Amino acid sequence: MTANRIISTILCASSLLLTSLNATAQSVDDEDLLNFLPGILAGVKRLPIPIDFNVKKPVLESPNEYLIDLSNWGVPSNGTNALATTNGLQAALDWADSNGYNKVIIPNGTFLIGKYGNSIYQRGLELHSNMSLELSPNTVLKMAPNDKWNYCILALTGDTNVTIRGGTLIGDRNEHTYTPRSNDGKTAHDEGHGICIQSGSTRILVEDMTIRNLTGDGLLLVNDIEDVTIRNNNIYNNRRQGVSLVGTLRVAIEANEIHHIKGTSPQFGIDIEGAGRSDKDILIRKNYFHHNRGGDIVSSTGRNTFIVDNVLEQGDGSSYIDGPLVTWHRSSHVIAHNKITMLSRSVNGLLGYIQYSSGGPKAHNEITYVHDNVCNGCGMYMYKSADADIRRNKWLGYFLALNEFDNATVIDNVTTTHTEPGSPSYCWSYRIRDTTGQAAGNTHNGVAVNLPLSNVPWTTACLR
Repeated sequence: MTANRIISTILCASSLLLTSLNATAQSVDDEDLLNFLPGILAGVKRLPIPIDFNVKKPVLESPNEYLIDLSNWGVPSNGTNALATTNGLQAALDWADSNGYNKVIIPNGTFLIGKYGNSIYQRGLELHSNMSLELSPNTVLKMAPNDKWNYCILALTGDTNVTIRGGTLIGDRNEHTYTPRSNDGKTAHDEGHGICIQSGSTRILVEDMTIRNLTGDGLLLVNDIEDVTIRNNNIYNNRRQGVSLVGTLRVAIEANEIHHIKGTSPQFGIDIEGAGRSDKDILIRKNYFHHNRGGDIVSSTGRNTFIVDNVLEQGDGSSYIDGPLVTWHRSSHVIAHNKITMLSRSVNGLLGYIQYSSGGPKAHNEITYVHDNVCNGCGMYMYKSADADIRRNKWLGYFLALNEFDNATVIDNVTTTHTEPGSPSYCWSYRIRDTTGQAAGNTHNGVAVNLPLSNVPWTTACLR
């Protein structure tokens, strides 16, 4: 069902037709309904505003398939001889592209990847536009142990209409030599990535892969990247991030498991950090995050970013540094229908969602929506910013706090008393200071709480 058909149905249908759609909503794939019908169809999770962008996917027309003949290209499949393997697979990809093959399959086997690029870069395989690269189910591309600050097992540079699907990418984090950098002596070596999508690449799909053990990120998207879909992947045990977005437009990250990210800062599942670049129109939906050291999602530059229907869990035996979900006040997000669980404090306490402030002007008047989230053992805090719509959330075991905040809408939220093993009960439920806006229908432990939003500091009384 297309967006135009849905919108046309809304505008033209009678109440009887809408009733019929309500009855059948549960049996229809809810993707389009969730995107374009916030709060209209029964049984579909409401969004406060509709998703107003479409991430374009690559299209493979008239597939012409080539299964790489390893013997023809001198490629061993037993995880040896990285130079011969890299040169042979690259030659096969180049030949396939030159001879009209747009679907290339690497057969089962373990392939050691990597050769000299320059003094700080270890080169992997470079892909071509208008091609689908298929890794067989038991295909492993493994970065050869090296001492370089940067590498990409698979690299797309200015490419368009590319699919990468299946198999496993493995970095060398366990065998890597962390040689001090000559100019400053640092040893972070945090730019070793599984897939690099860079320099104007567009219409890229990465799906059904395992991506692990990288010295940097599972996937790095950097410098004017458009229309990338990352879905159904298992991304874990990378040192820096699961996925980094650094200058992107229209990205969908859906139905991935991203976990056990730990090693060198920031250590998040997903990091949206433009570093002077723009990141806009991003969908993060139905992912499962757990055991990530820094946190699960952080966004300092995301605009019109939808963080919807994800599970964010600290994980047994793990601890957060920052916390599950972090945004900055110059960004704008829809944060809805997420389930967040904390087991112990981060540096921010038991805050499942925190919006940091740089202390300067917000620079735009877009609203951050925080709707229908459930936070187990945690709460939320936004400060020194403006424009938030906070509704129907359950902050179970911590407070909802706003400080030096303009234009806040706080409606129908639930908090419960915070307790920690071995500690006295804390009665804070809503902590408000120098905040303007409107509030109604909020409760603590089932008791109605009146929130006087004004420029007067105020904290709820101790409600047991």
